[in-house]
Amino acid sequence: MTLPASHSAFEEAIKVAPLDSHRYSANLRDEWCIGTVPHGGYTTSVIYRLALTHFAHTHPTLYNAPATPISIQLSFLRRTAAGPITFTVQDMKLGARTSTIHITLCQASEKSTNGDLEVKVAGYITVSPPTAEVGISSTTGWTLHPPMPTGSGLHGRVDLPTLHQTGRDGDWVHLEPPHTNFRRATLQLELYGPQSTSGRPQVTDQWARFRPGGDGGARWSNEAVAFLADMFPMALTGLDQMASKASGQSRDSSEASAKFWYPTVTLNIDFKKRLPARGVEWLYSRIHTKVVRDGRTDLNVEILDEAGEVVALSTQVGLVLSASRNLGQRRTKM
Repeated sequence: MTLPASHSAFEEAIKVAPLDSHRYSANLRDEWCIGTVPHGGYTTSVIYRLALTHFAHTHPTLYNAPATPISIQLSFLRRTAAGPITFTVQDMKLGARTSTIHITLCQASEKSTNGDLEVKVAGYITVSPPTAEVGISSTTGWTLHPPMPTGSGLHGRVDLPTLHQTGRDGDWVHLEPPHTNFRRATLQLELYGPQSTSGRPQVTDQWARFRPGGDGGARWSNEAVAFLADMFPMALTGLDQMASKASGQSRDSSEASAKFWYPTVTLNIDFKKRLPARGVEWLYSRIHTKVVRDGRTDLNVEILDEAGEVVALSTQVGLVLSASRNLGQRRTKM
């Protein structure tokens, strides 16, 4: 079967190939970078695919359905670069309902002249097949607070087809992410947000459509949710403004080029709902930051589908650094 072009583009970008039972190779793509560093959410999408590949390749009879990640905890130890990578997987627990693996992402050291590998990302992934996820389900009464900005639909819901066709619905408008030359990974999605953020300085709301390779007909997959959990360019605009003010830089130069880089230190994702095999067109994200202190920030992300059901929850620790720390030519060899 021939995959659609957009699907093929993303599939190729996250492709993982077995080297043996516990070692795998992949290739991080330049078009999914922030500056010279592959975007953390994109890297997490590759790691999501690693988990699927490992259980299909090494433990094909363990479950009667694909073992998909329900939880990912990653530490980004060193910056990666576009180019080949090697994964090593250690089986920490193989269980009837859940299994947990420890993974390391290795790449050639920037300080080595003979291609020595070093660990760039390490973490734990817990998987479970949908057939094993049996138990109680209950609502808790949780809702977004403050409420989502309103649209023109029933009960103030956003009319997503109108938003896509006209670029506007109620309080929502089509957004152009800033600094796309530096933040190239932001070109992989189509973004919509409230026209005014007055009174909501710590909160960023967004509806997004997936468009890998520029194809607006693509759909969000489970792997792509990992990318979205770390994709919030308008929230970074707010951090840009705070960082510029705190550092005494002129804010009117923000349109010229990105002044700051926000590398991920740790990223945790709790996958609450599997998306259908065909994917979904729209996903909503709410992003909020509580404290920026000593060049370190927290980010909390809630991802919902069109029905308002929680798809994933994410927390991360990030740094606020000068963009000059992420410039120049960097390419790995293996």
